[in-house]
Amino acid sequence: MDGLAESLQVDSPRWRIAADPDTVERDLSRLVLTLVELVRQLVERQCVRRMEQGSLTDEQIEVLGVTLMRLEGAMADLCERFDLAPEDLNLDLGPLGTLLPTQ
Repeated sequence: MDGLAESLQVDSPRWRIAADPDTVERDLSRLVLTLVELVRQLVERQCVRRMEQGSLTDEQIEVLGVTLMRLEGAMADLCERFDLAPEDLNLDLGPLGTLLPTQ
């Protein structure tokens, strides 16, 4: 089991966090970056859908493209800072599969 999964333990109706002082910053960073990556992928899909429908101007497409590229670069920098690989952000949800789609 990985550090993040080990730090969250389910007890009856309550969740209990067993924080390891040596890994808490990395685990919290991993969780936050996972959520940011999930939102980034959702926004990217929405942008592609709107672009294909023709509901975006050329200027809007350019701005969204640059913004998404910058966000992807910032994500890569943060992953490097916390020694995380992109696949580390894809949490295993057990029987539900993984949080992020695999490509």
